[in-house]
Amino acid sequence: MASNTFGKLFTVTTFGESHGPAIGCVVDGCPPGLPLEAGDFSADLARRATGKSRHTSARHEADEVEILSGVYEGVTTGTPIALLVRNTDARSKDYARITAQFRPGHADYTYWHKYGIRDPRGGGRSSARETTMRVAAGCIARKWLEVRHGVRVRGHLSQLGPITPAGFDPSVVEENPFFWPHAAQVPELESFMDSLRKSGDSVGARVDVVAEGLPPGWGEPVYGKLDGELAAALMSINAVKGVEIGDGFASVAQKGSEHRDDMSAEGFASNHAGGVLGGISTGQALRCSVAFKPTSSLRLPVESLDVHGAPVEVVTTGRHDPCVGIRATPICEAMVALVLMDQALRHRAQCGDVAPATPRIPAQRP
Repeated sequence: MASNTFGKLFTVTTFGESHGPAIGCVVDGCPPGLPLEAGDFSADLARRATGKSRHTSARHEADEVEILSGVYEGVTTGTPIALLVRNTDARSKDYARITAQFRPGHADYTYWHKYGIRDPRGGGRSSARETTMRVAAGCIARKWLEVRHGVRVRGHLSQLGPITPAGFDPSVVEENPFFWPHAAQVPELESFMDSLRKSGDSVGARVDVVAEGLPPGWGEPVYGKLDGELAAALMSINAVKGVEIGDGFASVAQKGSEHRDDMSAEGFASNHAGGVLGGISTGQALRCSVAFKPTSSLRLPVESLDVHGAPVEVVTTGRHDPCVGIRATPICEAMVALVLMDQALRHRAQCGDVAPATPRIPAQRP
């Protein structure tokens, strides 16, 4: 299995390379009757795009979505939705020098051993360019989740290198190029990134995503756990090296009496579990955190090997992000939305007639 498709009832298959003529996806399993037009994709694709500030790659793509199928007279038909985005600003010549070289920290070496051939132009299939179509597919899921269930998925950058937010104001997240929740720190981030870029180096980042409005009951036991599938989906994003649900690794230092989320008729006392118990949603806010490694495409020289096993010094030129996490927030949001929509449809298929007599516990106590 080539594994370019994810999901069970709501599936997404992506295709295309960073420097090919186009990238695209096929979304299958979307219920009919959802209003959908090309303009619905613009805002989130613009949030993910490079070239909007000096802190991301200078590559500037139009990212205009063409809907090829699955929509008639402005609504989904229930048939496969094919989306296409043409590449308009690729510069393949930037990669001519490293065609036969393995860039340390990249997928060059592993792709070579997996397939015996690789597309060196911008990383080919392993490029972050592929995430454009995840975000496009996520736009459909986010719209359906909000229209059908009132679920809203929102994220923000929660760490940039050594810097963490000094406060949290969700209203400012969309007002700066970092998706940062504390406006007063933005100049500090600007200065940090300017210094980093001048040094030729890169840094990692952390993105937090919260989904609110979920009902209890989404997810499956054992092999279809909601948190398990979220972890797999988020881990599939380029450069991701860690995923936490709820308190995550901080749970190691907690005692059981502290970590368990007390329940009463007034609501849950806390949400250390991140909105998931036994792989099934509790009705509380779903909380995920994603760690991104530093970019490996650097103009700083590094020792490596070429495809013949000969030692080489690799210097990567071209247009690259000094921190991929800066524009990863909409990507993480999209993956969470895609998993949630798939799980919602799976829950409806098996347990749509289930109506527990126990009242729903409020997500949080007043």
